[in-house]
Amino acid sequence: MAEFSTRVEAVSISGIREVFEAAGDDAINLGIGQPDFPTPDHARQAAIDAIQSGDTDAYTSNKGILPLREAISSAYDRNYGIDVDPNDAIVTAGGSEALHLALEAHVDPGQEVIFPDPGFVAYDALTKLAGGTPKPVDLRADLTLDPAAVEAAITDETAAFVINSPGNPTGAVQSEADIREFARIADEHDVLCISDEVYEHIVFEGEHHSPLAYANTDNVVVVSACSKTYSMTGWRLGWVIGSNRRIERMLRVHQYCQACASAPAQYAAEAALSGPQDCVTEMRESFQERRDVVLDGLEDAGLEVPTPQGAFYAMPKVPEGWCDEVLSRGVVVVPGEAFGANGEGYARLSYATGMEDLKDALEIMHAATDAVR
Repeated sequence: MAEFSTRVEAVSISGIREVFEAAGDDAINLGIGQPDFPTPDHARQAAIDAIQSGDTDAYTSNKGILPLREAISSAYDRNYGIDVDPNDAIVTAGGSEALHLALEAHVDPGQEVIFPDPGFVAYDALTKLAGGTPKPVDLRADLTLDPAAVEAAITDETAAFVINSPGNPTGAVQSEADIREFARIADEHDVLCISDEVYEHIVFEGEHHSPLAYANTDNVVVVSACSKTYSMTGWRLGWVIGSNRRIERMLRVHQYCQACASAPAQYAAEAALSGPQDCVTEMRESFQERRDVVLDGLEDAGLEVPTPQGAFYAMPKVPEGWCDEVLSRGVVVVPGEAFGANGEGYARLSYATGMEDLKDALEIMHAATDAVR
């Protein structure tokens, strides 16, 4: 009898999806990490123009169209003063594929991958699918990842560690000092640092920092995407950047599992990155306003919640039964344990939705909190 691989048997459907399926059609959905803004008009129009001209009818280069890779390069220079050769980038089907490429190209069966717990659900699953051994690491009380904890977890079997700032599910932003330490750890221990920077432009206080700017070796690869910054989740357009030798290995995975990212999405992304950026500022300011409303509402309900400094998530500590009670009252939130064992006792909620829905949801969560105490 044909059986299933041990790799696929080691992973399960995301707990986030399980919550969605349990929710009613009229529920207020605070479970999904998707901005409620439209994709910018200039990005949409660029895709339309490319389709109508026939530029999207054929495969693109495996790495992606050169103008898009040049736009990615220019963005890193403009935003961070980081020099990225357009040939040292691969355009991917979203940030998730970029993570998959990085792990598949660098992790041998049995090797360890260190990542935050709680952390993005894909880190554990993609490590297992690569044949690696997940090694989750506890977070600090403010839900940031401690470089010392990462360094202490490194063994001779460690292939890589993943950092994520701003973080999903926490909304936490790592300090410049932390990021410099992660770069040092990658250099000194000769392990790969995979830096997930998908939320890089949604920072409310301070600035985003990348270990790519501080590493003295090529032991850093960066994953990012248009998904959150430009409200382009459905376009499935991301990228991975690193040294040429690392890119060429990741390209070997990409060319066989994907060939190339969607051509219309590539033209849209080029326009998004190269065009006006006021839409990014407007979304970020709106998310910050919503964050403040959510924090006030959760604290008024008597819940303890670390202040998220980026992304569009809050992760309050909640009483037992709280998530089920909230869901039964028509608000979708995600139990913290969906993001790792250390997420137990927390819930993740997204404030990437309209203000009126947020205010209604906060009233419901207040009542639910009273009911389970």
